[in-house]
Amino acid sequence: MSGGDDWFESGDDDPFDGDEAFDDDFESAFQGGGSEGFEEEFDSDIPRIDLGIEGLDEMIQGGVPERALLVVMGAAGTGKTTFGLQFLHRGIQADEKAVYITLEESQEAVVQAATEKGWPFDEYMENDELAVVDLDPIEMANSLTSIRGDLPRLVDAFDADRLVLDSVSLLEMMYDAQAERRTEIFDFTRALKEAGVTTMLTSEASEGNPYASRHGIIEYLTDGVFVLQYVRSEFRETRLAVEIQKIRNANHSRETKPYEITGDGISVYQQANIF
Repeated sequence: MSGGDDWFESGDDDPFDGDEAFDDDFESAFQGGGSEGFEEEFDSDIPRIDLGIEGLDEMIQGGVPERALLVVMGAAGTGKTTFGLQFLHRGIQADEKAVYITLEESQEAVVQAATEKGWPFDEYMENDELAVVDLDPIEMANSLTSIRGDLPRLVDAFDADRLVLDSVSLLEMMYDAQAERRTEIFDFTRALKEAGVTTMLTSEASEGNPYASRHGIIEYLTDGVFVLQYVRSEFRETRLAVEIQKIRNANHSRETKPYEITGDGISVYQQANIF
């Protein structure tokens, strides 16, 4: 473990210790992607925040609910990590504080990836606006109980407003038994919600279904689901497309829109169609 030893130390007993029945009857996350326009008007006094992704923010009327637990799903190369970095960059621009937890890259690699997009993560860290924590997934699985208990303390100590975990798929892979996997991920996501921070998780999509995660769990435990996918036309032209599958307590478009990953990050072409 590096970059986060001071944050994740053994502490108090796990606040979520105990055996609670895991409810398999999850709320359906997917409502289909064929309808156009926005859902019916949803009145809510919940504070909202922008994702920081041009075009996609316009597809969400008023922004995502503050303190929501979100997931962005997609195959390799669809820009999940860029999505998370851009989400944190927007928050810091708005005078928020952010935490990036990676199970896939080193702290240096994360900072370099952001710097290449013009986002000065090194300066953000120097100014105590950002904490980048890189964890070994094996070590994290072995001490998941203590880390789960430390997450709220990390958020509180750093006074974080936004958090990204890249990726939850590696956590899921630590468990062979589906029942244990569901229980552990359920407890982990509950700890994130209890932490009182707006959280973005990244997740690998199922190989056979871009609208589902690899293990079919995380999309049912989160408040918002963004799907990044490759779409191929009858002329065999392949483009990247994004769809908002759900955002609880928020009105949003259900159209599938093309996007590009440029030197400035992700841009969604809200006024364009796929083909």
